[in-house]
Amino acid sequence: MTRVALLVELSADQTDRLRTGIGDADLREDGSVADCEIAFGNPAPRELADAPDLRWVQLESVGFGEYVDLDWTDIGARITLTNLAGFFSEAVAETALAGLLALARRIDTLVLAQSDGSWLGDPVRTRARTLAGSHVVMVGYGAINRRLADLLAPFSCRITPILSTTSLEQLDDSLASADIVVCTAPDTPATRDLFDTHRISLMPDHAVFASFGRGSIVDETALSHALNAGQLGGAVLDVTQEEPLSPDHPFWQCPNTLLTQHSGGGSHDELDRKIDVFLNNLSRYRRGEPLSGVVDIARGY
Repeated sequence: MTRVALLVELSADQTDRLRTGIGDADLREDGSVADCEIAFGNPAPRELADAPDLRWVQLESVGFGEYVDLDWTDIGARITLTNLAGFFSEAVAETALAGLLALARRIDTLVLAQSDGSWLGDPVRTRARTLAGSHVVMVGYGAINRRLADLLAPFSCRITPILSTTSLEQLDDSLASADIVVCTAPDTPATRDLFDTHRISLMPDHAVFASFGRGSIVDETALSHALNAGQLGGAVLDVTQEEPLSPDHPFWQCPNTLLTQHSGGGSHDELDRKIDVFLNNLSRYRRGEPLSGVVDIARGY
């Protein structure tokens, strides 16, 4: 009998739905993958090497950084790893748009003023901007940024996609005229600290930096300094290197900064849709068909 390890925290009703969906397979809920053929969720990295029967892991995330340092010469020969590529694109794109609009229209300032009972009025009007006609540089042009480009279409923005094949010189040239920079690139050796002190300094002082991929793409000390010094117009940060942020992290106090706390991909039906992805892939697995979202560890996505 096929054993399936459940590593995702589900409600009783959702667990019953999953149990029905897997048919005659044995659902294990003890958190161990030791004697299981399939895992739904994110096992501890060390468990992949210690589970000789494991053949397929359906992650409940897009990211898989915790598994990159494993010896995939051995593990990759027997285990297929799939992630939720594209799963969060709609929610994250809408969060990014909401954050960019909030900063442009100074909603962040007005919300704080409302909590204090302060009427700001005209001073806020003179600081407001519009998204219309903005030059948006998109670092990483996967599902999230492609969807964001669709959402920005009514604003007649000029989109510059930065692909893995784009040279650093081309990136630097585009940053010089950027009104908005949106990063959704994965964590790879090529993207780590891509936005260092030098590259941040290339952006105009009114530009907004938005990070919705991995926190490793930016030097956080350099970014917080630029925000505090007025060298950037603001930031929308969904991902950070440290999560949750410590109470003394400088981002909490940076001006014109929205911290969406890695909630950008969330939605009320998230868990149910994750079950859908797993069950759809399970059907493929049983039929011997290629699985959706197979991870290429070497490429980093």
